[in-house]
Amino acid sequence: MATIIEPVQSTPNGTSAATPSPSPASGEKPFTIAIVGGGIGGLALMIGLQRHKVPCHIYESAHAFGEIGAGVAFGPNSQRAMSLIDPIIKEGYDKRATANAWPEMQRVWFQFRHGMDGQDASGVKAGDFITQVKSTGETEHETGSYGGHSGVHRAHFLDEMVKRVPEGGASFGKRCVGLEDMGPGKGVRMVFADGTEAFASAVVGCDGIKSTVRQYLLGKEAPESHAVFTGKYAYRGIINMDKAAGLLGDKLARNRQMYMGYHGHVLTFPIEKGRTMNVVAFRAKANGKWEDDRWVVPMTKEEMMKDFEGWGEHVRKILSMVEKPDVWALFDHPPAKTYFRGRVCLLGDAAHASTPHQGAGAGMAMEDGFVLSRLLREINEEAELEKAFRAYDAVRRPRSQKLVATSRTAGTLYEFEMEGIKDDVQAIQKELHTRYKWLWDADLEEHLREAEAVLREQASAA
Repeated sequence: MATIIEPVQSTPNGTSAATPSPSPASGEKPFTIAIVGGGIGGLALMIGLQRHKVPCHIYESAHAFGEIGAGVAFGPNSQRAMSLIDPIIKEGYDKRATANAWPEMQRVWFQFRHGMDGQDASGVKAGDFITQVKSTGETEHETGSYGGHSGVHRAHFLDEMVKRVPEGGASFGKRCVGLEDMGPGKGVRMVFADGTEAFASAVVGCDGIKSTVRQYLLGKEAPESHAVFTGKYAYRGIINMDKAAGLLGDKLARNRQMYMGYHGHVLTFPIEKGRTMNVVAFRAKANGKWEDDRWVVPMTKEEMMKDFEGWGEHVRKILSMVEKPDVWALFDHPPAKTYFRGRVCLLGDAAHASTPHQGAGAGMAMEDGFVLSRLLREINEEAELEKAFRAYDAVRRPRSQKLVATSRTAGTLYEFEMEGIKDDVQAIQKELHTRYKWLWDADLEEHLREAEAVLREQASAA
């Protein structure tokens, strides 16, 4: 019997309308993959599976492909993952991506500045430069042609990826509310909120931070099945770049900046080929609790400006240009004990939703898609699916859960809350220049080889 996470609607006269199930074509692998969720992670996985002739189908809860939010950043590791999945993804990304405008800033992740005056006798003033962090580590060759960060409008990048979905390759209005592993050779049954169902050899949950696939896999009542509030929230907005440059000057407007402050920070970066500035303004919640059932709440400009009283001129100018701010509560996932159960697996935010403080959440989903699609290329029988998922879990869970943990602590660093550092400028500089190397300079092909070794070990032990 299927484990039902959410209620199922009744269909007219008790009938069940057909929902397509993937099936192998000639020359394809003899098993099928259902991808629950059609965001960036789900589409990246589909493109990788298509490349390796693994039949798959996307089930998306919305009525069309779409992404919530404006700008999203990708670092050198995630851009490498795009190319490794399929160069088509990187080509589509490059069409839409925007880096820092100034040539000498191409490899700069962010320039860090004080967003408000210091609270002691140090003489620190709002706008003072702290440091800049480059994405290359200490030597240029470490990241090669993928040395710099860049940003993209989520919806525009998604549009490029959607071009690679074959006709009939996705079903919409399909919110998965239940799953049942039917046993060897019988596949996994998916139940949707509209009362329909579909079958596949295996299911990969790419259904985001509120994933029902995660609840099935870990148990609906398990604390780790549900995201938790991190104590911080963010105002998001976009600004016409020419307007921003008029108020801030070209250097600060057209290149990635982060303004650090007490219990808050503000970052900006260019998107849409430099036509738009993406703005995210973070604050710590005084009581550490999120009381609203909604995670995204409309807010007036006046409320936002009041939240940043006492901040410096640059921050106040930036926020003054944000016309319709929304407040986003920042949640992340407690560590999951596993990313798979039987022939059901998790990818992206469904597996390891994190805060955005290291600009790496979407990139980590790209890495997931690379490793999982390549592991599925290596197997040739449905009976081997669980072995592939086990190998994926063995290498992806430690790295992605490290991201969740370090992203949380990065937020405290930017807001002068990190124990042992606080607002000590020299200590902040040292921390900023050492904390990202593990993330950006990962050898993803070696990472895959580690997963393939786990897969081979299982085969030899059988």
